[in-house]
This record gives sequence, C-alpha cells and structure tokens, in this order.
Amino acid sequence: MRVAAPLITPGAKVRGASGAGALGLGWGTLLLAAATLDVPYPVAVALETVLVAGLLAVAVLGADRGAGGAGSAEGAGRGGGIGSAVRVSALVGAFGGAVSVGLLSLASETATYAVFGALAVLFTGAALRTRAVVEQAALAVAAAVWGTVLTGCAARSLGLAPHEAAPLLLVVPAVTVGLGARLRRHPVALPVELTGALGGLLAVGLAVGRAPFLALVLALCGVLAAGAAVRPERRPVAGYLAAVLFVAATWVRLAASEVSVPEAYTLPVTVPALVVGVLRRRKDPGASSWTAYGPGLAATLLPSLAVAWTDPDWLRPLLLGVAALVITLLGAKYRLQALLLLGGAVLALDTLHELAPYVVQVAGALPRWLPPALAGLLLLAVGATYEQRLREARRLKDALGRMR
Repeated sequence: MRVAAPLITPGAKVRGASGAGALGLGWGTLLLAAATLDVPYPVAVALETVLVAGLLAVAVLGADRGAGGAGSAEGAGRGGGIGSAVRVSALVGAFGGAVSVGLLSLASETATYAVFGALAVLFTGAALRTRAVVEQAALAVAAAVWGTVLTGCAARSLGLAPHEAAPLLLVVPAVTVGLGARLRRHPVALPVELTGALGGLLAVGLAVGRAPFLALVLALCGVLAAGAAVRPERRPVAGYLAAVLFVAATWVRLAASEVSVPEAYTLPVTVPALVVGVLRRRKDPGASSWTAYGPGLAATLLPSLAVAWTDPDWLRPLLLGVAALVITLLGAKYRLQALLLLGGAVLALDTLHELAPYVVQVAGALPRWLPPALAGLLLLAVGATYEQRLREARRLKDALGRMR
C-alpha cells in the first residue's frame, strides 16, 4: 500500500516564513533595546542568556511537535511548514545568541563561568530533549565546545600557563569518549567524538612549547584513543592512532631528557614487538606485515634516523644504514611490504644525509650552466621513454600490492 507524501500548502509556507521573520525581528528588537536603553551589564547578560534559552525551547518544542504530527498528512500540511521554518530560525538564533552572550560575558570572570556553564547545560538539555538527529548532533557539538571554553577559563583563573593548561583541556575529550561508548552507533556519537578530538588537538598545540608537557598530553591522548578503540566500530582508526600517540609521547620524552642513545630505550621495545609479530605471522600467514612488524621497526628506526641526522660522528649513520639495508633485503626476499618500504626509506634518507655535503661541494665546483643542462637531458630521456616508465611504475605498484 502506497501512502501519499504530505503536502505543505502555500498558505502554510507563508505562515511559516512570517513566523520565522517575526521571531527574528523580535530577537533583534530585544537585543537592540538592551543596547539602546543602556541597561546594566548583569541585566544585559542575563537577558541574552534567557533569550537563548527561549529560542532553544522554541526549536526543541517545534521539532517534537513536527515529529508528533508527521503521521498525519493533514497535520503536516497545516503545521509542517510553520514548525520547520520557525524551528530553524530559532535554532540559528540560539547559536548566534550563544556566541554573542559568550563574548559579552568575557568582560567579567563571574559572568564567564555563569554564562558558559548555563550554555553547556542548556545545549546539553536541548540535545537530550530533541529527536531530530541533525539538530541533536549540532546541539551536542555546541555543548562540547562550551565545555571546552569553560575548562579553558578555569585554567586561566588558576593562573596556569598555556602548556600547563593543556592537560586540563583533555577533560572534555575524556567525556566525549565516555559518551561515545554509551551512544555506540548512534548518529550523534561521531560528531561528538570528533569535537572531543579537536579539543585534544588544541591541547597538543598548547603544549608544543614544553616537551615534558607535550609528552604528557600525547600520552593522555593515547589513553583516550585506546579507550575509544575498545569499541569494534572505532578500533581500525582509534587503535592505530593510540599506537602513534604512545610512540610519539615516548620520542618526545626521550628528546626532553636529552637522551643521545635512544636505542637503549627503543630496542627493548622493538625486540619483543618483532617476536610477537613473528608469532602472529606464523599463526596467521595472511596477516599484514605492517601490523606485525611495522610498529616494532618504526619504534627504533625512526628515532635513530632523527638522531643520525644531527650526529656529526660516522658510526651511527653507518650502523643505521647497514641495519636498514638488511631489513630492506629481508623484505624483498620474503615479500614483506613493511620491511621493504621502511628499510628502503630509512636507507635512502640516511644515505642522502651522508652524501649531501659531497654533492654540494661537487655542485659548487661545476659550471653554473651544467646542472640545468643535465636536468634538461634527464627530462628529455624521461619524456622519450615515458610509456616504458609508466609500465614499469605500474608493474612496481602491482608488485608492492601483492606483498603482505
């Protein structure tokens, strides 16, 4: 049985537009009246906050009324246009009013806490009350933003420097991780968690100036990512992110401690990780070499490469180059993509660093016209054999794709 879609009559559209316009004019009139009459600062802040609460109430009640009358074509035709237009206008006005009163409240510490606390509560309540998914997501994201601002204001009141305030800003990301675990596959979960992730990124940015605090923030972010990775739907992304954050926190901590021999700390991690990778590959030959060997190899190769680029001695680059060459050859022999690419990249960068001074000396001794001439000849050669090079590149891509 086919049900006809509800129609919205032209009269309903006109009434909806009129209601939305009247709502916007009323909101603007109240704001202008407060500014024109020069009302006291506390009254102006309270008035704008109450106005935001009223607009949220209109938006939420309009959404619920529209949802309740959706089963009736007659009800939709009579009220759908009005509910939709007025509801959208009220929601836009609530967001605009929240930004306005938030900026206004920054002039006073007490007003800042009162306003942003009220906004967080109001938007959270509206998100819980409404049943429209898009509006619910927008309201929940706004509530997370107001909570982040509130924690930032608390850090400022405590007299914390930006890098000291960074761990405090992770309170809201921690709440969003817990909320995401409760919401699971609800459409609102992803926007809320992404907002929390942006809060974590802000905390990392604030801590960049101080390596010890940066290591702490990265480790805490890794804990949050690991907590999100417990859920099956988040495991593919959050699991890798947690591993990267923990490794980055370790590197930053080593750099902050001015450790000149990172291998003493990374090799005890790499060896067990590679043993676990070998056992996993033996149990499951189809397992990717990136998951089996990638983290263990990267834990030692990348910090060693970073130190080798600043090491004036020749021993470390030599040992690193030999190790990278062995790893590359093993990857080529056993057709393991992670070993081949990681070892080859480290070997190439290590060789480039060692040969760069000699290349610069040779280039300085050559006539100035010779490098452009050689570059032109190279372009001609590549252009003349373009099809062949393209086929070779495709064969190389296919060969890498067949590796584990």
